[in-house]
Amino acid sequence: MSDACCGGSACAAPVPAAPSRRPALMMLGAGVSIVLGAGLGWLGQETWALLPYALAVALSAGEPARAAWRSVQRRVMDIHVLMMIAVAGALILGEWFEAATVIWLFGVSEWLEARTMARARRAIRDLMTLAPSEALARRGGDVVTLPVEQLVIGDVVLVRPGERVPADGHVRSGESAVNQAPVTGESFPVEKGAGDQVFAGSINGNGALDVEVTRLAQDSTIARIIHQVEVAQAQRAPTQTMVDRFARRYTPAVVGLAVLLAVVPPVIGAVEALAWSGGDWGTWAYRALVLLVVACPCALVISTPVTVVSALTVAARAGVLIKGGAHLERLAAVRCVAFDKTGTLTDGHVSVTDVLGVNGATAHDVLAVAASLEARSEHPIGRAIVGRARDAGLDVVAGERFRALPGLGAEALVAASTAVIGSHRFFESQQLCTDAVHARMAEIEAGGGTPVFVGQAGAALGVIGLAARMRDGSGDVVRALRQAGVEHVVLLTGDTRRSAESIRLASGVDEVYADLMPADKVTLVEMLRREHGTVAMVGDGVNDAPALATADVGIAMGVAGTDVALETADVALMADDLAQLPFALRLGRATVRTIRANVAIALGLKLAFVLLAAAGMATLWMAVLADTGASLLVVANGLRGTGLLTGQRINRLLVGR
Repeated sequence: MSDACCGGSACAAPVPAAPSRRPALMMLGAGVSIVLGAGLGWLGQETWALLPYALAVALSAGEPARAAWRSVQRRVMDIHVLMMIAVAGALILGEWFEAATVIWLFGVSEWLEARTMARARRAIRDLMTLAPSEALARRGGDVVTLPVEQLVIGDVVLVRPGERVPADGHVRSGESAVNQAPVTGESFPVEKGAGDQVFAGSINGNGALDVEVTRLAQDSTIARIIHQVEVAQAQRAPTQTMVDRFARRYTPAVVGLAVLLAVVPPVIGAVEALAWSGGDWGTWAYRALVLLVVACPCALVISTPVTVVSALTVAARAGVLIKGGAHLERLAAVRCVAFDKTGTLTDGHVSVTDVLGVNGATAHDVLAVAASLEARSEHPIGRAIVGRARDAGLDVVAGERFRALPGLGAEALVAASTAVIGSHRFFESQQLCTDAVHARMAEIEAGGGTPVFVGQAGAALGVIGLAARMRDGSGDVVRALRQAGVEHVVLLTGDTRRSAESIRLASGVDEVYADLMPADKVTLVEMLRREHGTVAMVGDGVNDAPALATADVGIAMGVAGTDVALETADVALMADDLAQLPFALRLGRATVRTIRANVAIALGLKLAFVLLAAAGMATLWMAVLADTGASLLVVANGLRGTGLLTGQRINRLLVGR
């Protein structure tokens, strides 16, 4: 029951860390004092019983009193102010047992709640301990042990079998299977060799690796993930914002109602004709104090943030980075999923199947020009062409003035003349297509490949056939999405219709849109939203940025270590694992169901006890016990509903059961 409970400005404040041992001992001492006082009272020693009751109040009231004073200074009416009013009123009325019990139960509930919330937040912070504090660095021919904070970019560190990787980097030499589950959530180790990227905190297998450091410790992928999750946890979900607005109006209304309950019935009771409603001032003041305590919306306000924080933590530990509660709630509403093709439904590994020349050009000529043009490109198609050229024994000399043409292709200066590579649409716009070119294109498409066109010096040079490999399990993922409540699955690609249709048949998506420019994807995402409701767009996080930004939820694939995608995507799947997508949708739906259940629990219990308090059937200690019970109940339900209390829930979300 933090300051946020009753709608104060402290609602945005982070939940404090778990209390130290001293408050726990003070709560224990206060509880023992209350038991001692109750025992003395039972023995008829009411006067002596006041001493242990006073000690219990003194031990329990320190922090609530300070918090209440801070709230009064901010002109905020929160649970601490209400609690101190209730305790003071009970003491004035001579109800020492109830005053001590009220403040003790309140202190215990705050301590338990703080520990519970700290556990949810600490679960993600614990990832920081996965990265070792020291590294074996090669310096001047020797291997020295250094704190990871002293590593600099370019250092080479030795990672022995079974050790954790100390910093993000690239493998300089060696081969091994590396368990990346702490960073990407991948279930199985990934084979790593020279040139492959590794992440701090991942676990080396049986081989020794020399790793060149590419990021400082504070900039590692796992550190950035933790930072993003902490930022996400601080953001408010729409339901949480709505609850906070309600609480800010609800609390003053409760205070006003309590004042009326304390004053009006005794006044009315003074009139003999209405004596049935009367009673002494003390009775109604006591009922008003009970109403103040029981009506405070602590459980209601805490119901949403604890669930959202838990869900974001569970997602991050499973390799899914969700950038805030708003995106989490939108995931629950997704009814249509749009996929990019390359690197999403396909695994991003493109291979060259054919190299066909026109106008007298040989396959060697076409491949040499295309490889020189693509030598500076990081696109999968460019890497595939360069790799094929090197396999063929060609000396690849990078072209000059390379320029990417988004959605079309690229151009560069090769052998002192302008060379271009791109799609059929691009060649048509450049008036480079001829009957010979179309014949070559048809030949490649008949074999199920995707044609890429190469030209130089204003004339067509040839056509290269490419093929992308379907990602394993793509069909299973599409079926899992439908089981998770997605009604429509589409493929948006700049590839040819024939190639897109082959992907549709293999994956089971409902429909495809091919030959698209980036702007076309944006238009189609808007159309899908009008037709089907909330749309999630899944892409590589960079090339599909406009469509990802337009969709209700932009989801980037396989972005561990990719700065741009980590910063721009609403949701980032840290590994190249499409199975994380149905998991994210199921988690979103489970979170929203849990939030709704928590709100219903909080409001239902509050309404019941408000009526009991007004009827005089609830005591102060019962009110606090009910308030504490409701708060702890929604906290436990929030942790249970999103899986932080048990890994079994996470497993069910992952496998869809």
